[in-house]
Amino acid sequence: MTQLTASSFLFRLQSLSSSIELEKTLRFFKTGKGQYSEDDMFIGVRMGAIFSLAKEYVDMPLFELEKLLQDPIHEARAGALSIMGKATPNKKMTAEKLKLFYEMYLRNHIHINNWDLVDMAAYKVVGRYLLDKPRTILYQLVKSKNMWERRTAIVSTWAFSKQGDTKDVFMLAEMLLQDKEDLLHKATGWMLRSAGSKDQKGLITFLDAHADVMPRTMLRYSLEKFPMKERMKYMKKNG
Repeated sequence: MTQLTASSFLFRLQSLSSSIELEKTLRFFKTGKGQYSEDDMFIGVRMGAIFSLAKEYVDMPLFELEKLLQDPIHEARAGALSIMGKATPNKKMTAEKLKLFYEMYLRNHIHINNWDLVDMAAYKVVGRYLLDKPRTILYQLVKSKNMWERRTAIVSTWAFSKQGDTKDVFMLAEMLLQDKEDLLHKATGWMLRSAGSKDQKGLITFLDAHADVMPRTMLRYSLEKFPMKERMKYMKKNG
């Protein structure tokens, strides 16, 4: 029987590492400023293997999960966030436990220091928890000096837009128009595109108002589902 502990997970994780995969991982994450923390530690485990391992540990106790989330190894933190993401739709997930996940995610945000880590759990934990609650925290996070907290703010809105609730997506996206980070431009464009799948009129209104000042990457990502003629119209407006 699997011991649902952080140390057990780490032991299994180490057994899946390889020098070949480590080389690939470092190439992937070294693509520019802000892509990863200089003191981040990778051991070389495929994300698919991490996700498979996380399924076995989906019932890990919260105090063990928090240990894993604070581990210096990037893949260990990815495992913790994958577990959190997989646990939220589980029938065993109660409102009380989701609240504990939400609080744990936020108090450990210093350890959620890369785009992949944010994307694994932000909308599944933070967004899901806030579905029926005030979303003030997102408007605080979007003003943070920490780019990963800003990414959490916008990516969390995916939980809302999936249900046709797009107001916060557009409001937060507007607040990120002047952001300097390309990884925020990509995430915001992605969230705008997703919102447009449910609320095309809302997305068109947003683009008509802001396409000329949007970072080009943000605009391009937001337009991916538009017909070519419409895409070209907005890209030309952007100059």
